[in-house]
Amino acid sequence: QVQLVESGPGLVQPSQRLSLTCTVSGDSITTGVYFYNWIRKPPGKGLEFMGAISHTGATYYSPPLKSRASISRVTSLNQITLQLSSVTPEDTAVYYCARDRQVGSLEGTRGQGIQVTVSS
Repeated sequence: QVQLVESGPGLVQPSQRLSLTCTVSGDSITTGVYFYNWIRKPPGKGLEFMGAISHTGATYYSPPLKSRASISRVTSLNQITLQLSSVTPEDTAVYYCARDRQVGSLEGTRGQGIQVTVSS
């Protein structure tokens, strides 16, 4: 059974870069036909797709975030990483990584999420 665990800082200052890691266990991130989606939920709003990386390493981004987001992977550690530059308080959210058969999916097997607050 695959499990995903998000990790990273809970507090980031405005204009800084946010870096999150998703550690996957129970399956290799390079096998199967899967997409690893980064999703977030700002307070009082719905889930938002941010971007994804496939089992082949191909990346996909939501147009509004494409200029600030970067998704990569460390295959030796079975990890997916998300970097978001120039953060503002509007980037405050619970961030999730999720595995599904479809890029952009808001469902699939999801981690428990990590609260990130952007504040000085």
